[in-house]
Amino acid sequence: MLKLSELLEKRAAAFARMKSAQEEGGDTFDQAETEVRDLDAQIKRARSIDDMERREAGTPLHGDRQLDTEIRSRFSLARAVAGAAGLAVDWGFEREVQQELQQRSGRAAKGILVPTEIFERRVLTSTGDGAAIVPTDYRPDLYISALTAASVVRGLGATVLTGLTGNLEIPREAASPAIGWVAENSALPTGDADFDSVTLSPKHAGAITEWSRNMVMQSSPQVEQLLRNMLARDLALAIDRAAIKGGGANEPDGILSTAGIQTQAYAASIMDTTAEMIAKADVANVDARRSFLTTNGVKKIALKTKDGDGLPIGIPTIFHNEPVTFNNQVPTNLGTGTDEHGLIYGDWSELLIGIWSELDILVNPYEASAYAKGNISIRAMATVDCAVRHAAAFVSATGVEVA
Repeated sequence: MLKLSELLEKRAAAFARMKSAQEEGGDTFDQAETEVRDLDAQIKRARSIDDMERREAGTPLHGDRQLDTEIRSRFSLARAVAGAAGLAVDWGFEREVQQELQQRSGRAAKGILVPTEIFERRVLTSTGDGAAIVPTDYRPDLYISALTAASVVRGLGATVLTGLTGNLEIPREAASPAIGWVAENSALPTGDADFDSVTLSPKHAGAITEWSRNMVMQSSPQVEQLLRNMLARDLALAIDRAAIKGGGANEPDGILSTAGIQTQAYAASIMDTTAEMIAKADVANVDARRSFLTTNGVKKIALKTKDGDGLPIGIPTIFHNEPVTFNNQVPTNLGTGTDEHGLIYGDWSELLIGIWSELDILVNPYEASAYAKGNISIRAMATVDCAVRHAAAFVSATGVEVA
């Protein structure tokens, strides 16, 4: 089968023959025209295949099983790191998965690629407090162990786009033509639809850490789970912070850094402020799937708010029976020289999180300080971006100070 570039070259040559034979007519022109039409059909099919291959999530390693199920049950982060470090471990399956992950991400790894499926495993299977996963000294119940489920913004309903290979532009309708009622024989109002786009481009987050030789050589489930927790926790928190605010050097622009989001000045009380925020979302025709996200400091104020009889009003009433999530990832320093807390309300599906790569790990067993101790230096990176589809879908309260 010819490549797309070869087909395009053949078409250009056939089209040139067709043009040169235009005045002569006869069989030469007809043959060239037939060849061009045939090549057009082949080019169309080749482009479709190329496009599907770019979007393809990958071929399962075993035809009778889904790849993500295979990975969850067999892929070992500890074995992958130990194998990449040159230690004597059997990491054949982990090496086999690398080709699949490179096809997913559309690029070659800088070290080893780690599938995010493995970070979902604990959330899908663990029903306890985590005390049996590692010795109690480690308190694994305090770790965030899945990028998909433990991330706050994803749990609120953010739209996650995976398998990206380049900058992504999503068309957006900014304004529609004006509709008017007119008398008979009168001209209709004129106007054009206005379109722009939301762009996602790769942003990189990562860290360098050091693991002991014993840790990566240890084959117990306890150590394997701890390694996953450590990486998933830090990356999940970094993505959360960027999606909520971001906007710093090399960071994605999160909700609070997006130009055009609606704002509501603090109105006498949390209860009045949330009512005004709901009203603004209603006026802007924001989808009914909405919820609040704010800090634990705001939660404290809400719990202490009392009615005229001195009885607690209650969080459901203060937030008007809308879903609310309290989280320490929400900034508490939005004001200048104050402790202004973030309070966001909106349709969280309007928040886009684009993911270009699986977790990318580079193992360096020869880094000077780690090598001297027999340890291994590890660099973990992920490539993501965030964007808001419609800024008016979110309302941010301003001036929310917590004494």
